[in-house]
Amino acid sequence: MKQRLVYVLKHNIFIQKVYKICMSAFFKILGLFVPLEPNIVLFVSFMGSKFNDSPKAIYDYMQDHPKFQKYHCVWAFENPEKFPELNTVKIDTPQYFLTALKAKYWVTNTNIERGLTFKKKKQVYLNTWHGIALKKIGNDCPGRNDYNFKTLNYLCVSGKYDEQVFKSAFNANESSYLRCGMPRNDQLWEATKEDREQYRKKLNIPDDRKVILYAPTWRESTDGGKSYAIKPPINFTQWKEKLSDEYVLLFRAHHITTKVLDVQFDDFIRDASDYPDVNELMIASDLLITDYSAIAFDYSILCKPIFCFAYDYETYLTDRGTYFDIDDKYPNRSCRDENELIERISQLDYKEECENTRRFRDQFVQYHDDATAEAVKKLFE
Repeated sequence: MKQRLVYVLKHNIFIQKVYKICMSAFFKILGLFVPLEPNIVLFVSFMGSKFNDSPKAIYDYMQDHPKFQKYHCVWAFENPEKFPELNTVKIDTPQYFLTALKAKYWVTNTNIERGLTFKKKKQVYLNTWHGIALKKIGNDCPGRNDYNFKTLNYLCVSGKYDEQVFKSAFNANESSYLRCGMPRNDQLWEATKEDREQYRKKLNIPDDRKVILYAPTWRESTDGGKSYAIKPPINFTQWKEKLSDEYVLLFRAHHITTKVLDVQFDDFIRDASDYPDVNELMIASDLLITDYSAIAFDYSILCKPIFCFAYDYETYLTDRGTYFDIDDKYPNRSCRDENELIERISQLDYKEECENTRRFRDQFVQYHDDATAEAVKKLFE
C-alpha cells in the first residue's frame, strides 16, 4: 500500500503539490512546539529500507571514536524490529516526524523530510547521496520539479560532474558541496588483496573460480507502483555452459527491485541481492556487468573491468533518459545482446580493460579525501 502511495505521489503532480503544501505547513507549525535536542542524530538510508551505505559509515565512525559517545543516534527503518541492537523509529510514522523535529543532526543518503519542507534553521542536515548519476535524476526526470536541496548544510560530491548534475537535478547550492566523495567509498579506496581473499571466503567462492558481479539498476513500475520487477533477457543456461568453468556469477538486484523474474539460482549464478555489504561484493569480484546503475562509478575506484549490458537502451533513453551516451564515456562499448557480452568476457584482455576503467574513473571521481572523517568533522563543526 505504501509503495503504491509513493508511486501516486511521484506521478500525480496535483496531488503531490497539495500534499507538500499542507503537510509541510503542519510540521512547520508543530515544530514551533517541539524543542531541538542537541545530542540527537537521525540516520536514514535508502528511505528506511537499509542499514548500510554512507550513513552507516558515518555511524560506525562515531561508534569507534569515544568523543561522540554523548550523541544519541536514532535510525529510521520501515521494519525497525529487525534491528533490536539499534535505537530505532519506524519511518513515516508520527514518532518519526517528531524525532526529525527534535534531532539537531540529520544524516541520510536520500531524504529526511520525506518530500516535505520543515527543517529548522539550527538543524544540521548532511546528505551523502547514494551514487554518481548516469540516468537522469531529480528535477531532470520528465514531469519532476519537486526536488529542492537548498535546505541542506552539506551535500557530498565526488567530482565536477556531480557538481553540475546536483545543481540541475536537486536545485542544490554550491555552498553546500562537501568535496570529499561518498563516505561509503572509503572502503573501496583502501581495499587490499587480503580484503579480497577474506570476502571471497565469506562468499564461499572456490579458489579456482573468478567472480562476475552482475548488478543492473531498477526499472520503472509497469503496474502502477504495485511492484518493481525486473526480467533481464538472459539465457543463464547459456552463460553457465560457456562461463562456469572459469567464473561464479553474483546477481545483485537494485534495492527498489521487488522481484527478479525467470532466474534460477544455483552454484554458478548466486543471489546476492540481500547480501548486506555491496562493497564486499565489489572487492571480491573480478569484473562487473551493469547497465545504467551508479555502481559503475563506485566500481571504477577498484580499476577492474566493467561491461555495460544495455539490452533496452533505446527504450530506457525514451522513458528515463541519461546524462550522456554510454558509448561515449563508459570504459568500453556497450553490449546490446547477451551473445556479444559472453563473447567479450570470454576474450577479455584484463589489463587493457583495467586501464580503460581507470580512465573512466578519472573523468568522474576527483574527490576522495577520507570522506567519512571529513563528513563527520563538518557535521559537528
